[in-house]
Amino acid sequence: MTRTAEPTRPKRRIFADLTPLASVDYRRLWIGGTISWVGQAMTALAISLQVYDITRSSFSVGLVGLFSLVPLVVFGLYGGAIADTVDRRKLGLYSSLGAAALSIALAGAALLDYHRVWFLYAVVALQSVCGALTGPARSAMIPRLLPAEQLPAANALNSVTMTFGTMVGPALGGLIVALGGYQAAYLIDAVTFSAALYAMWRLPSMKPDRADEARGRASVVDGLRFLGTRPNIRMTFFTDMAAMVLAHPKALFPAIAVLWYGGDAKTVGLMVAAIAAGALLGGLFSGWQGRIRRHGLAILLSVAGWGAAMAAFGLTRNLWLGLFLLALAGCADTVSMVFRSTMLQAATPDEMRGRLQGVFIVVVAGGPRLGDFLAGTAADLTSPAVAVTGGGLACVLVLCLLALRWRNFARYDARSPQA
Repeated sequence: MTRTAEPTRPKRRIFADLTPLASVDYRRLWIGGTISWVGQAMTALAISLQVYDITRSSFSVGLVGLFSLVPLVVFGLYGGAIADTVDRRKLGLYSSLGAAALSIALAGAALLDYHRVWFLYAVVALQSVCGALTGPARSAMIPRLLPAEQLPAANALNSVTMTFGTMVGPALGGLIVALGGYQAAYLIDAVTFSAALYAMWRLPSMKPDRADEARGRASVVDGLRFLGTRPNIRMTFFTDMAAMVLAHPKALFPAIAVLWYGGDAKTVGLMVAAIAAGALLGGLFSGWQGRIRRHGLAILLSVAGWGAAMAAFGLTRNLWLGLFLLALAGCADTVSMVFRSTMLQAATPDEMRGRLQGVFIVVVAGGPRLGDFLAGTAADLTSPAVAVTGGGLACVLVLCLLALRWRNFARYDARSPQA
C-alpha cells in the first residue's frame, strides 16, 4: 500500500533561521554587507567628529545629516529605476567601488592635513548617492538568489546586519579615531569594502528579465504607476509612515532625559541603545517568522506594537521601564521591517523590484526625519509627554483606519502573494 507523503512542516526555531546562508552567493553578500556596514557606520561617526573638530559647531554637525538625506531621497528613486535597467551585479559592484574610493579620498585628505568642511559635506553627499544606487540593486538581487520561502529569514538576517553595524560601528569608530586619528578610521572603512566588492564580483549576472527594460526603458514614473495599482504594496509603505512619522520621538530624547529622568547625555545614549538592542533581539530571535503566512496581519500587529510601546513610554517616568518599552518598540520595528521587505520582494515582479526598492529607501530615510520634525513641533506646542503618547496613539488609530480601508491587506497570504 502506497502512503501519501505529508507536506513538510516548517521547522520550529527560536533563533534566527540561517538556512539562507546555505546559498554561497547570498552568504558572501551577507558577510560582505555586514563587514562594510560596520565600516560605514564607523566613518559616519568619524566625519561628524571631524566636522565638529573643524567648526566647533553643533549646527555644522547637523548639516552632515542633511547632506546625507537629500541625495538619498532624490537618487533613491532613480537608483531603483537604474537597477531595473542594467545588470544589478555590475551596478552594485561599481557603486561599492565608488564608496570605497570616497573612503580612500577621506583618508588621503586626513593624511595630508586637508581639513575643509565643504570637502566632508561633498563626500557625505556622494556616499549617499552610492548608497542610493547600491541599496535597490542589492535588495532586488535577493529574490533571485533564494526561494520565496527563505525571504523572511534572509530579511531577518539583513536586519541583524544593519542593527549590528549601527551599534558596533560608532563605538569602534570612536575608539579608532582616539587611537589612530581620522585617517585610520577612513582607511579601515576602505578596506572593509573589499568584502562587499568580492561578494558582488562573485555573483552571477543579474540582468533585467524583460528585453525592453534592458534597452533602458525603465522609468521612475512607471514604477509609481505600478505602485498605484498595487494596494497591498502601498500598504507596506503607509504602515511604515504611520509608525515613523507619527510615533518617532528620538528628537525628544535629550529633553526627556533631563525632564523625566534627571539624566544627561548618557541617558540619551541608553535610550537610543535600547531601541537598537530590541531591534537586534528581534532579528536574532526571528526563527518563528518563517512559519507566518499572513504577512499583512503580522505587519499590522507589529506596527501597532510599536505605537502602543511608544504611547506607554510617554506615560512612564521610571528609566528602566522606559528602556524596556523602547526595546519592545525596536523589536516590533524589526518584525515589521522583515515582513514589509518580504512582501515587497515576493509580490513585485522582477522588472519592478528595483524601482519599488527605491521607493522603500525614500520612505525609510524620509519618514523618521519627518517624525523628528513633527515630534519636536508637537512637544514645543504642548509637552514631550503629550507628543510621545499622542504620537503613539495616533499611530495605532491611523493603522486601524488603514486596515479598515484596505481589508485585503490583513488577508495577504505569502503562499499566494498578491500585490
